[in-house]
Amino acid sequence: MLLGVIADDFTGATDIAGFLVENGMSTIQLNGIPTGDIDATADAVVISLKSRSCSVDQAISESVSALKWLQSQGCQQFYFKYCSTFDSTNKGNIGPVTDALLAELGEDFTLVCPALPVNGRTVYNGHLFVFGELLSDSGMRNHPVTPMTDSNIVRLMDGQSKGTSGLVNFQTIEQGVDVTIARFDELKTQGHTYAVVDAFTTEHLVTLGQAAKSFKLITGGSGLASGIAKNWVENLTDQSDAKQKGYPVKAPTVVFSGSCSVMTNEQVNFYKEKASHLSIDVKACLTNKQYVNDVFDWVMTNNHAELAPLVYATADTATLKAIQEEFGAHASSHAVEQFFRDLAIQLRSNGVKNFIVAGGETSGVVTQSLAVKGFHIGPQIAPGVPWVKSLDGTLSLALKSGNFGDENFFAKAQGFFL
Repeated sequence: MLLGVIADDFTGATDIAGFLVENGMSTIQLNGIPTGDIDATADAVVISLKSRSCSVDQAISESVSALKWLQSQGCQQFYFKYCSTFDSTNKGNIGPVTDALLAELGEDFTLVCPALPVNGRTVYNGHLFVFGELLSDSGMRNHPVTPMTDSNIVRLMDGQSKGTSGLVNFQTIEQGVDVTIARFDELKTQGHTYAVVDAFTTEHLVTLGQAAKSFKLITGGSGLASGIAKNWVENLTDQSDAKQKGYPVKAPTVVFSGSCSVMTNEQVNFYKEKASHLSIDVKACLTNKQYVNDVFDWVMTNNHAELAPLVYATADTATLKAIQEEFGAHASSHAVEQFFRDLAIQLRSNGVKNFIVAGGETSGVVTQSLAVKGFHIGPQIAPGVPWVKSLDGTLSLALKSGNFGDENFFAKAQGFFL
């Protein structure tokens, strides 16, 4: 194994795994930290954790444990993957986890690169933009768990970590790899621990990937993965069937949506015009033990159409606020997660083999409930969203981060079935 990736949620893991496969690295995604060696070979291994919004101590503990396992497998470089919208609170978890990984590796410097231009995430003069809009003005401002009210990555990183950050601006990066490396060295000499890097084109990411070739630890979104993968081109195995292992086959399918992002709302509304759909009753999740069985019956009745049935908790900002005020934010979120967990288990037991899931938290819940240990990475449905297939070949999942994909994503995903 050449590259070991520690991802802070499930959709983030499939996101970066897809980019690694697209750029020539055979890749396996593992759900959680294995207890021993794995019976598979790959150039890269991605470990998906659920550490984005847990306590800082838990995030550190799990991330360091993942690092130690990857080291035991001989990985030569490590990548801490977080969301391209830098989802975190003022206390973390991005900064504290980065500090812990650096300490474990005996390193004192890394770069911070959330940019993913193909999905509209760009960094300009240290400020993060989402489709040309400052992060703090985007829909992420109203995120129910990690509301992002600041767009300055230098300020965000310095506020939640032990060290300080310096900026590598786009003018430096556009002068090439050597000048970028010299800027990294300058920042280290000045005592900085993190280099926040501008990036708003693919070319920027290629240059940054080459400049970071000697780094033991990389941190960022999935965008930089393509540049990092290119550094290993001489070491890669035969890629002829790598993507083929992850293709889904036509079988009973269901669509789950738990994200309340702007794009997922558009995707749900668009799909509702095409397919059977059912909105989750949060009160019933909290009070009616029979409710999940009722929804199971509905799915099984409606899964013979051309397009799979949709079960969704997706709501606009006003509706979400009203639900949280009535039932409590934690209680309502927990009830919906438990509902998706129980429903997924019932559906798998009754022949559903393909799960299309929107939302990082929902994807994590579904994947854990299905007890899938790991995946082969298949074709990308949209940038950062590949189909994945369980290592035993029995299940296929499309795990979509909230704002990824276009409005026709759910139907488009079903067009890949063999």
